[in-house]
Amino acid sequence: MRRKRGFSMERKKALWGWIFVIPSLLFFSAFSFYPIINAFYESFFNRNLLSLRPPRFVGWSNYTYLFNSRDFWLSVQNTAIFTVGTFIPLVVFSLILAVFIMSISRFRRFFQLAFYAPAVLSSVVAALIWLLIFDPRGLANQGMNALLGTTGVNYNWLSDTFMLRLSTIVVYFWKYIGYFTVLFVSGIGAIPHTLTEAALIDGANRWQLFWRITFPLLKPTTLLVSVMTMIQCLKTFSTQYLFTSAGAPTRPLNVITLSIYNTAIKDYRIGRATAMSILLFLVMFAFTWLQLRVSRTEEVTFM
Repeated sequence: MRRKRGFSMERKKALWGWIFVIPSLLFFSAFSFYPIINAFYESFFNRNLLSLRPPRFVGWSNYTYLFNSRDFWLSVQNTAIFTVGTFIPLVVFSLILAVFIMSISRFRRFFQLAFYAPAVLSSVVAALIWLLIFDPRGLANQGMNALLGTTGVNYNWLSDTFMLRLSTIVVYFWKYIGYFTVLFVSGIGAIPHTLTEAALIDGANRWQLFWRITFPLLKPTTLLVSVMTMIQCLKTFSTQYLFTSAGAPTRPLNVITLSIYNTAIKDYRIGRATAMSILLFLVMFAFTWLQLRVSRTEEVTFM
């Protein structure tokens, strides 16, 4: 048989695919992969930010110090409390709001825009807005007094440990609930209407329609929202930084990212800060892998 000259159509498609992908690979290599590798390398050295001396190799000493440090474990505890307190409400209520929006025919676009609007703001602007709300004379205390029938009570949003942690959770919930709601709305909108119509014809009620049709088919969207929410919660920084800069106690808000900032910028210990960054990266990677592992199934079964 005569061999075909030139590239086949599949090889041409693969070649053009690589041509389009290579710029992105170069970008991620320069701004993502290289910084991660360099941070891992720097974590084995004792480098002072203001010192002209060359960095001193210390091996695993930075990691050993962190595992024996009470401040580091406090930052891990604060990060875990914030992540759990933010992750679950964001995923649950964004799904509920998406189902509500898709169940109405009028003002659907308005509700999507209204919920999504805070996501357009930067984290710094959102934190500054809520700093004014949580002020002793702000709307938070006025609303709580009106709701509970009290007068002039200060609920210490920016000083009490519990209320301070709750306030940061409220800020993140308010900012990102609309973003994840829109993702769920897109996922629900991609479900074929024939499936829901067939279920309704067979006698399924709205509750059965959601649990046996909508929710199983939303699995890819739920996985995406879960991973993005988890990563967003673990790398929280702006709200805690601005709250502490405004005078709030640092100890309840000292999450890992804030501890990394203080260690590197205020204490000038770059090696120790990069070691914390690597540990945070490994935690993010582990949780992402675990979520993908738990959710990895090829078929959706209907009961």
